[in-house]
Amino acid sequence: MRRYDDPVEVRKGLVGVDAGEGTSAIEGPEQFLWRGKLWKVRVVLAHWVETGSWWQSADARAVIGSDDTGPGDSTGDSTGDLAGDLLGERELWRVEAAAGMRRAPETEDAVPGGGVFDLSFDWADGTWQLVGCLD
Repeated sequence: MRRYDDPVEVRKGLVGVDAGEGTSAIEGPEQFLWRGKLWKVRVVLAHWVETGSWWQSADARAVIGSDDTGPGDSTGDSTGDLAGDLLGERELWRVEAAAGMRRAPETEDAVPGGGVFDLSFDWADGTWQLVGCLD
């Protein structure tokens, strides 16, 4: 899967979820606009939530007595909020989508004109990003 960090516009709605023995519907990304192309979600393959890397914060290092600085840390006194780091979450959706309004493939294995995409929603600022693509 190729990694990206591209902003996307997402329209939410009821989408199918692959539940093994059948398909159910949940609210999730229904379609998204990426690089000027509209993609329609066929099915949600997975959905999960990730927290920020709180263990790399200056506050967490102070608790364990480590002087190591992590990437992106500045020198000097820590004014960060460990609770804020712990609460920082992003929601990820792995979806199968097709460009435009193409019909579903004839066979289960085929994904003509489509692919598998990882979409991320950041609760802190309310933005969506495409973070991975396998097409």
